[in-house]
Amino acid sequence: VQLQASGGGLVQAGGSLRLSCAASGRTFSSYAMGWFRQAPGKEREFVAAIDWSHRAFYADSVKDRFTISRDNRKNTVFLQMNSLKPEDTAVYSCAANSIVDPLVRGGAQYWGQGTQVTVSS
Repeated sequence: VQLQASGGGLVQAGGSLRLSCAASGRTFSSYAMGWFRQAPGKEREFVAAIDWSHRAFYADSVKDRFTISRDNRKNTVFLQMNSLKPEDTAVYSCAANSIVDPLVRGGAQYWGQGTQVTVSS
């Protein structure tokens, strides 16, 4: 599985961004997908994940602000980010795993390159 993230950019606090992650491979629908982020000087952290049945999981820091979704016809997973805060500034990466639990714990079989999200105050 190859993953390509896009949609990052510069936004003011309180604004919104929508990230996309396009995946290759005909078995996309069977994979759990996740988003992670890494801020400068910090470790990578889990943001959100979605399993094959569209069940979603979120980090407490983004719950009620971010929404993960997937379109299996387009082999794409999305992260809608609302009410952005300066502390959301990071490089966001998407990942895939055969089951969702490892994603929630921070691991994945496949990683894509990141897209920069910068939130100004």
